[in-house]
Amino acid sequence: MATQSTVSDGGRVVIPAQLRLKLGIGVGDVLVWRQDGEQLILSTKMAAIRRAQAIMAPYNKPGQSSVDELIAERRREAARE
Repeated sequence: MATQSTVSDGGRVVIPAQLRLKLGIGVGDVLVWRQDGEQLILSTKMAAIRRAQAIMAPYNKPGQSSVDELIAERRREAARE
């Protein structure tokens, strides 16, 4: 779905009601902007979290904690110093 908005004073952009309803965006919701080349991509906070989880999914190891691995790695580095 393509639609357009105009940037007003202070950089404000209105998200059309049809898109807000379709995406479940309500008053006070947190939105995340990110730049992709020459595009701005606006996502809901939950969509941004799901995207980050999908990016990290190949690195998840069942039964292992990434946090525990990081702490262990840092301890090994500290021991070498």
